[in-house]
Amino acid sequence: MLFRKKTEMIEAADALPGRDTAVAVADEHVVLGTSITPPFPDGTETIYLAMGCFWGAERIFWQIPGVHTTAVGYMGGWTTNPTYEETCTAQTGHTETAMVVFDPAKVSVDVLLKAFWENHDPTTPNRQGNDVGTQYRSAIFATTPAQLAAADASRDRYQAALTAAGYGTISTQIAAAEHAGDGVFYYAEDYHQGYLHKHPGGYCNHGFCQVGYDLEAHGQDAARAVLPES
Repeated sequence: MLFRKKTEMIEAADALPGRDTAVAVADEHVVLGTSITPPFPDGTETIYLAMGCFWGAERIFWQIPGVHTTAVGYMGGWTTNPTYEETCTAQTGHTETAMVVFDPAKVSVDVLLKAFWENHDPTTPNRQGNDVGTQYRSAIFATTPAQLAAADASRDRYQAALTAAGYGTISTQIAAAEHAGDGVFYYAEDYHQGYLHKHPGGYCNHGFCQVGYDLEAHGQDAARAVLPES
């Protein structure tokens, strides 16, 4: 019964209430040295990507050239300023999410989406490996119409590749950020920020999964994004 409930999305009216006070986080990114809180430089864009445990997800994106900063938090649900422990109950509606702030003049959103699709299993609803619950669901929360269109197109392109290889159906939630739960990205506790830099041997279940994602011609290097050593 508990297993079943953790994989069913909670209704907004039933979500935990949370609190008014946000958690405190260090402003500086432990690897990039940039601020992880707004305001961000003019010309940058933000996209929110959920692909299971946010420790490994964040590390993938901070290594991609053109990414200005990253942070981890909770998004897509209704509990205000949730704690990690609350999110792990699947009673907040949030999913563990990596915030990625990038310079579109240096890296296209499609390069980020390539890293997203290739490094988790988007065909397992509310689950990544042994991590089970709606807090581990796959999701893309876009902040511009162009990002949303790119996300939809990338899903279709990757689904074609998965189908051709005999894999299942993508279950990834794709939505405009303002339409995802209450539309707010809540920063996770400071010890989660840059976790795998602080703890190089820490848990990570991310890595190349299933099939490759072919980039369309964007004048970008189509090589797979450099991944951390496992």
